[in-house]
Amino acid sequence: MEWMIQILFSFFSTIGFGILTNIPRKALPAAGFTGTCGWLIFWQLKLHQIGLGGANFWAAFIIGCLSIFFSRKMKMPVIIFHIPSLFLLVPGGPAYLAIREFVLGDTKQAFYQLSVVLVTAAAIAGAFLMSNLVERIVLKFTLQRRARKKL
Repeated sequence: MEWMIQILFSFFSTIGFGILTNIPRKALPAAGFTGTCGWLIFWQLKLHQIGLGGANFWAAFIIGCLSIFFSRKMKMPVIIFHIPSLFLLVPGGPAYLAIREFVLGDTKQAFYQLSVVLVTAAAIAGAFLMSNLVERIVLKFTLQRRARKKL
């Protein structure tokens, strides 16, 4: 039952954020699927105690790869799928807590929350970098393969 709840809430949350950011209607199901896949990977890796950075990295990597796939398939920019799909991974809560703790004067807790935000952001950025790198390698390989077939 918990799986179904996670799937439904992540799918509709992604679609809802896609509507708020005004992505094209025909891209909503693909963005919802992408966000759901990313969230399920994050959720499962967190349950298996992989760590916050690792869970965010692999979830964002899958989001990046699926976003590239859907952007090519639907002939739309990648960012249309990236933005709503990443909504579930953004560390808004820890960022709020970091600012709150700074204001209250608890710098130790504030720096801890800030480190959570930085680790999450670095993992997401690194994952997108890796997914773009994988895309370029695959594209180069397929172009070379097509060139060999023509000869």
